[in-house]
Amino acid sequence: MRIASLQPSITITLAALKKLDTLCACTKYCLEALPELAAQNPQILHDSWTANTEEILAAKADLVLASVPYRMESLAAILKSGLPVLTLAPHSLADIYKDIHLIAAVVDAQPAAESLITQMQSTISSTRHRSASRTSTPIVYCEEWGKPLIHSQTWVAELVEAAGGRYLGTPGTHTTAEDIAAADPDVLLFAWCGAGNRVPLERVIPQRNWQSLKAVREHRVFCIPDQYLNTPAPTLLEGLACIAAATHPPLHPIHPELIQLGRAEITAAEASSDPDPSQASAWSAK
Repeated sequence: MRIASLQPSITITLAALKKLDTLCACTKYCLEALPELAAQNPQILHDSWTANTEEILAAKADLVLASVPYRMESLAAILKSGLPVLTLAPHSLADIYKDIHLIAAVVDAQPAAESLITQMQSTISSTRHRSASRTSTPIVYCEEWGKPLIHSQTWVAELVEAAGGRYLGTPGTHTTAEDIAAADPDVLLFAWCGAGNRVPLERVIPQRNWQSLKAVREHRVFCIPDQYLNTPAPTLLEGLACIAAATHPPLHPIHPELIQLGRAEITAAEASSDPDPSQASAWSAK
């Protein structure tokens, strides 16, 4: 079986199933997520958002695996290849578990899938149990994209709940700086698609006039590496650990990749006349 993976979520899942040897082609974002893949010298393809028919055909894959996000044009390009295609579009944790089962069925790794899903569910359950001793349930705003402001996906809302928080807003929908300010959340979490851990927190807060928000006053503003929240794969467990540490620090250990904003950084940004930071491409790392 030769598989062309058009999103890191698929490649990460194959790795967790110990089936990376089936991969003949993937995206550059897959290599960023799994640097060890370079040793296999896979053909590099555009992802599900920018898929190219000629590239897909050149990979000589037996199966193309694609996942969100799509555009009509890119989906047409994938189908135009004429190759067998499995397209995934998860929304919830339950959907992600189903997708793991589907991928496992393709590569004959059903026992590994069962073990992986059990591990994920067990970790989420343990986090929920640890958070049960909390004395409060903070309101948590999770942002997937900054221009326009977009709430994180449903699976992130489920992780926030497991960590002992109350998710603010409707997952995956647009919002405004004014609406978030009016809600005055206790915790602000940023994981911009394609930005890695490079959300400029110290500039975002003053640009939106959020300096007086409770989360800012109490220094509960964080950046989580976007691949830990925006990639529907087993790496979501790292995202859960980040959310839990940010939401209930007395109950959960600090995650080494969780970035916290300090007051001094906001003050320095307010005094700066530098232009807005450049943006990454939305959804590019999913």
